[in-house]
Amino acid sequence: MTGSDASSSPALSFRLAYVPGVTPSKWVRIWHERLPEVPLDLVQAEAAEVPGLLRERKADAGFLRLPVDRTELSAIPLYTETTVVVIPKDHLVAAAEEVTVDDIADEIVLHPLDDTLDWEQPPGRPAFERPTTTADAVELVAAGIGLLVVPQSLARLYHRKDLTYRTITGTPQSQIALSWPEEATTDLVEDFIGIVRGRTVNSSRGRRPDEAKDTKATKDAQGGRAAKPKQSQKQSGKQSQKPQGAGARRKAGGAAPKSPRSGKPRRRS
Repeated sequence: MTGSDASSSPALSFRLAYVPGVTPSKWVRIWHERLPEVPLDLVQAEAAEVPGLLRERKADAGFLRLPVDRTELSAIPLYTETTVVVIPKDHLVAAAEEVTVDDIADEIVLHPLDDTLDWEQPPGRPAFERPTTTADAVELVAAGIGLLVVPQSLARLYHRKDLTYRTITGTPQSQIALSWPEEATTDLVEDFIGIVRGRTVNSSRGRRPDEAKDTKATKDAQGGRAAKPKQSQKQSGKQSQKPQGAGARRKAGGAAPKSPRSGKPRRRS
């Protein structure tokens, strides 16, 4: 490729989508450390939009909430979120550390259209109408109209000073996964999978094979060069510890002094 062709070609980058409540900063930081030459573009989208972004190749990979259609998209489950109920700070439920669905059976429980929990039957009494978004539902809770059951990450994301939340049991739980188009499992996707799974930089999985070989060759070359001075230092150490003989001492300081004669004295006649 000529210089003009290289300058006219688009820059290689990696597009990562993520749903509200997911914080990808840790993985993004590791990406910048390992692949500083490849920009990573973050694409925040609503939960229902991320699968479409992946199918349309508007994102290379994405963090989303399961379930997802596995016929087109691959997915690696990462972790399960704690489910909480969002309540006003002065609500009776706030006195407990953990509640159950029975504790809010008589309460109006808001069920937004973008709800991320797979309910068979939401708890409590339904509101007159469903809020459009989770953010709208939080505002209604602050107005004293009802309660809201959501993943803890969303309760933190839409936190208000006049609201709090408590862990609730007996409800579905949201599961976060890393997903990407199955037919577009590129080298960069493999690199990001390796980062998310915690593989080291020298692991052959999650890195491009040619980079892994280059890294190993570089390490071997560096190790070979480092071995020589180590050996010479060892030999020089042995030489410095070798005791000097009498001849060496005489050469350095002149003739050695004569030692006094020993034995029995001769008797004089």
